[in-house]
Formats: sequence, structure tokens, C-alpha cells
Amino acid sequence: MAILVPAAGASRRMRGRDKLMEEVRGRPLLADRVAVALDLDADVLVTVPPGGAARAQALAPLMGPRLWVEEVPDAGEGMAASLRRGAEWAEARGAGALMVLLPDLPDLTGADLRAVWDAFDGQRILRATAEDGRAGHPVVFPARLLPEMAALRGDEGARVILAAHDVARVALSGCRAVTDLDTPEDWAAWREGGAPKP
Repeated sequence: MAILVPAAGASRRMRGRDKLMEEVRGRPLLADRVAVALDLDADVLVTVPPGGAARAQALAPLMGPRLWVEEVPDAGEGMAASLRRGAEWAEARGAGALMVLLPDLPDLTGADLRAVWDAFDGQRILRATAEDGRAGHPVVFPARLLPEMAALRGDEGARVILAAHDVARVALSGCRAVTDLDTPEDWAAWREGGAPKP
């Protein structure tokens, strides 16, 4: 198993703050999410933007033989830059699948990730959903689709791949699969009561 944590975005909606450096459970959000991924005993790649030294430094306590942190020179293009790098990395490692775990979902637990991985059938894309069926993350892509991921362009993520292939779904409890925090208001609401963004 391989896991990509695409952390090369610019946090533009945070008005000068870096959402991935916001403190969660006593450490930066990015480190918290990567720690959860590493608990799956998977190889984990974290992509960071050029000059993303603060994000890379936040991961220093977690560094070990299963964690890779790489700058993505073309991060300004959008999500596809990280997905391309993740696909190339996973292919080079001979991974049977690649889980894409967005780093701005603070409520996902290790048990959630394990439930998603255990539900993966090795053939179909598997996407986590909220309890009410809203599509969320993480998403697991079988190895056969990694070449398509390596050809992505722009900031639409993997939407074109999701639209072109059969996607199985696994519901996670509550709203954990969809609670992403992109703005200061999102963070304030979450800290007040864990309320998901509408």
C-alpha cells in the first residue's frame, strides 16, 4: 500500500495563514494527518510546495524509512502536480494501489483509513463518503489507473478519472470524510464544536 498526502497547495483562502500549520491535537495539522497515515504501516509520500520548509520541518519528528517528503516544482499548477508525482512514486515502488489522503480533513481517524483500505477490492476506485452519502475522502486508486493519474493536468484533481471509471463507496461515521477546513471561519467553527463546513 502507498499513501499520498498532497500538501503542496497555497492555502489561499486562509488570508495569510497556513491551514496545514494550524495546531490540532498538540501539533501542526499536517503532522497529525501524516502520523495517522503512517499508523497504517504504509509508505507515505507528502508533497510540499517549493520553499515549503515550514511544512517539511513540521514532519521532522515523523521522519523514518516509510516517509518521503518531496517538493513539487510545479505546485502552482494545482492538485494535478501532486497527483502526478504521487502516481509516479507509487508506480516506481510497485504499489498495488494509491490512497490519496487530503491533509485538511482533521477528523479522519486511523480506524477510518483502515476501514477504507479493508473495503478496497483491488479493482475499482474506492471513495469514502459521509454517513449521509456525500462524497468525500480518502480515495483509493488501483495500480492500473496510476498511468492516467500521472497524465493529469490542472487544478481539477482526479475528477476526470473518477468520472470515467466505476467508483465503489464506503460510508464513514458522521461527517469525518467531508469535514475539510479551508478558511479561518471553518477553523473557528470546528474549534468551537467540530461543526462541519456546510
